[in-house]
Amino acid sequence: MNNSSELADVLHRSRPFRSASQKAVVGLLRTSDLLRRHLTDTVAGEGITLQQYNVLRILRGAGEEGLPTLTVAERMIERTPGVTRLLDRLEEAGWVERTRCTEDRRRVLASITRVGLELLARLDEPLVRAEEDAFQALDENEMKRFLHALDAVRSSFEDPKPAVT
Repeated sequence: MNNSSELADVLHRSRPFRSASQKAVVGLLRTSDLLRRHLTDTVAGEGITLQQYNVLRILRGAGEEGLPTLTVAERMIERTPGVTRLLDRLEEAGWVERTRCTEDRRRVLASITRVGLELLARLDEPLVRAEEDAFQALDENEMKRFLHALDAVRSSFEDPKPAVT
C-alpha cells in the first residue's frame, strides 16, 4: 500500500467480525464483563467480592447442614481452583464455618454463619435492583428468548457433538 487512502479503503472494506458467531462471542463477553462489574459494585459496599457472595449464596441454600467444600466448588458460577483460600477468607471474616465430617474425616463441611446470613439479607434487595436494572431493556418474551438462547449455548458444551472424521 502506497498511501493512506489505500489503507483507508482496505480498512473500510474489512468486516469487523469473521462471522456472526464471533460477533456473538465478543458481544456476550463484553456484556458479561459489564454485568460482572455492575454486580461487583453492588456487593463491594459490604466488603465482599462477587465470588465470596456466590459462596455465601450457595451455603445459604444448603441450610444448617452445610455442604462439602468440593460441592461448593462445583456449584460456583465461576469455577475457581482456590475455593479453599476463598473459604479461608470467608471464615476469617466470620461469615462461614467449617467442620470435619464425623463419618469421613477427609470431608470438610462448610456452612454459613448467622453473621453471613445477616450480610446476605443486607445484600438481597440491592442485588434484586441491580439484576432488574441490568435487564430492564427486555420485556417478558425477550427475556424468555434470551434465557432459551443462553441455555442452548451452554448445552453445546455439555453435550458435544461427535467429531466428523
